[in-house]
Order: sequence, then C-alpha cells, then structure tokens
Amino acid sequence: MIYIFFAQGFEEIEGLATVDVLRRAKLQVSIVGVGSKTITGSHGITVICDFDTDEVEPNQDIDAVILPGGMPGTTNLEKSQKVQEFIDYTYSKNKLICAICAAPIILGHKGILKGREAICFPGYEDDLLGARISKKFICKDDKIITAKGMGVSIEFGLEIAKYFVGETSAMKLRESLQCQ
Repeated sequence: MIYIFFAQGFEEIEGLATVDVLRRAKLQVSIVGVGSKTITGSHGITVICDFDTDEVEPNQDIDAVILPGGMPGTTNLEKSQKVQEFIDYTYSKNKLICAICAAPIILGHKGILKGREAICFPGYEDDLLGARISKKFICKDDKIITAKGMGVSIEFGLEIAKYFVGETSAMKLRESLQCQ
C-alpha cells in the first residue's frame, strides 16, 4: 500500500495529481488526512480522505509514503506524530519515501537526505540537511524521490509509478496522459 498524507494547507495539485497518476497505474494508494478525513488545501479545496491518522498504523503492508508540500501543509505534516512514525517505519524497512515542494524539508530535518541528491521548492534548500542540492526538477536517489514543486506534480507521480510498474508501463501511462 502507498500512503499519501494530506494535512491542512497542503498543495492540492501535488497531492491530487500524484494520487490520480498512481491510481491510473493501478497502484493501491490510500489518502490519509492528518487529524481528520476532511482536509482543506492551501487554495481552499476540501478533500475527503480515505482514512484519518487515527485509523492507520505503520505496518508491513507499506510500499511507500508520499508527502505533498504546500504551506502550512508541510509544517502540519511535520508536527504529526503519526506522519513521523510512518516516515521512520518506512525508512527503517528500506521502502520508498517521496516528498515534493516544501515537504522534502521534513526528510532533511530527520537526517534522511544526508549524502543524497535532493531538490525542494526554492528557498528551502538549507533545510535539506546534508543533501547534495540538485538542479533537476525531480531526483531519485536510492529509495528517496524528491521534487521541486507543483509544476512537476504529474512527472513526480510518473517517477513514483515507474518505481513500481517499470519504465515501459510508466511510458505508456505518460503517453495516455498526453505528457511530452
């Protein structure tokens, strides 16, 4: 199962485009709302999540954790003990962890990005503690995928899909989405 966490103030396109792409790839994705099933993004769009954080626990069915950015969504994700538990568990099991926009700072603060290539929304690079800051819009370094921001949300989703379904299937999906 892929878990994507939405917190109040998340960047809607980063969260929803990623979920959409992954579900089109026929991957199991659960949207988890931090503290509630009803979460409102940074641009006033309200989403009903599959679960809230009280209904999920980190366990062996985790294939990946995804953190969309946005403000104050990123700080609300970082404050969540449950989100922290999922990140820690996923990292300890060497599973995929993905973050876009401001959300890579959460991984930076935890020391997960030390020695890795990573990217984030411009201005937050100092929070990617120990990372090699990339010039790419999307970086995959081992089991960590980071992305720069909302404008690459579909590409971010496709990179995650490629990890699970392979390059050929991801390319077919890209073509079906009419991406360049």
